[in-house]
Amino acid sequence: MNIEAAHSGYHWRGQSKRFFEGWYLRVTLSAIAQTFAFMYSIDDPAGDSPYSGGAAQILGPDESYYCRTFPNVHRFQASLQHLSVGHQRAANLSSDEGYQFTAYSHQGKLLTPAGAVQAEWEYAIEPISTWGELERSKATAGWLSYLSVFEPGWQVLMAHGLASGHIFWQGKRYDFKEAPAYAEKNWGGAFPSKWFWLQCNAFANTPGLSITAAGGVRDVLGLKENVGLIGIHYQGQFYEFISTKTTFTWTVDPWGYWHLSAHDYRYRVEITGRARDKGAYVRVPTREGLRWLCRDTTHGELRVQLWSTSRRGEGRTIVESTSHLAGLEVGGGPWEEPWIIES
Repeated sequence: MNIEAAHSGYHWRGQSKRFFEGWYLRVTLSAIAQTFAFMYSIDDPAGDSPYSGGAAQILGPDESYYCRTFPNVHRFQASLQHLSVGHQRAANLSSDEGYQFTAYSHQGKLLTPAGAVQAEWEYAIEPISTWGELERSKATAGWLSYLSVFEPGWQVLMAHGLASGHIFWQGKRYDFKEAPAYAEKNWGGAFPSKWFWLQCNAFANTPGLSITAAGGVRDVLGLKENVGLIGIHYQGQFYEFISTKTTFTWTVDPWGYWHLSAHDYRYRVEITGRARDKGAYVRVPTREGLRWLCRDTTHGELRVQLWSTSRRGEGRTIVESTSHLAGLEVGGGPWEEPWIIES
C-alpha cells in the first residue's frame, strides 16, 4: 500500500516554545506471545532549553525495558513531508548508535554505557491500513488537527501492517516474518494531563482485525475537555466512534480494567481490557521534560464486540474476538479512583 498517513511529516517549524514530537512503533510476535514497542521522542529541537534532547525507549519481552538518551538535537533528522525519522547519538560513526525508520523500514542499535550492544534491529514493513478507509487516509483527530486547535496532536500512522526481519535484544535474537505491526505519533507541548490507551492487531482467530482506542483530557483553544475515540479496521472496512459525535462511555481503573462502549445509528461497540500483570512504567514528554507518568502492559487481555444496529434494536454481530497480546495503558493523573465518563 502506497497511501501515506495524514500528519506523517515532522511538525516542528523552528518555534522556540515548548515542543515535543514522539513516535511509537510496535511489533507483536504472536508465536511466542511477546511484543517489542519502540518509543522515540525529540524535545525542544532548537536546543536552547534544559529539556532539549532525544530519547529511544524499548519495551521488550515480559515488559523488559531500556532507555538511551540522545542529547544532541542537531543529530536528529526528520522529513517535513513524509514519515522519515532518525537520530544518531554520537559523531563517532564506528559506534553507529541510533535509529531510523520510514513507513516501510525500521532499523537501529542501542548500546550500554560501557559500549556493549543492548539492542539491534532491522525489519521491513508492509503497511496494510493507516487511519480511515483503505483507499484514503484521514487525520485521527479530524481536519481541525491541521489548525493546531488540539493539544497535543495525535495520529495513528499505521493501524495494521506486517513486519519481517529480526531484533537482537539482551543477548537473544528474535527472527520474525509478517508479524503484526503498528505505528502512531504525538506532538505538541506535552502529553495530556490524564489519558488511557488500548491497541491490538494480533487476534489469533481474527487475522487482520485492528483496534485502537484512547481517551484523555485535551486542551482545545485553552479549554479542557474529556474526549474518547475508538477505531476498528476489519475486512477492509473502517468503523469509527468519537465521543464528540456519538454516545460514548468509559470506565477505566487506575490500573487493571478498561471498559468502553459507544454507538450511533449504524453500529454499536463494546471493548473490555484487563491487565493481569503489574505492567511497566515508561517516560513521556511533559512540560518539564520526560517523566515516568505512563504505565503499560503489552500482555493485556482485550475483548471487542461490534454489532450493526437498526431502528428496531440490535442487529447482526460483525465481529467478536479476544486477544491476550493487547497494549493497555494509563497515564498522567491523578489516578486515585476509577475514571468514569458518559457522553
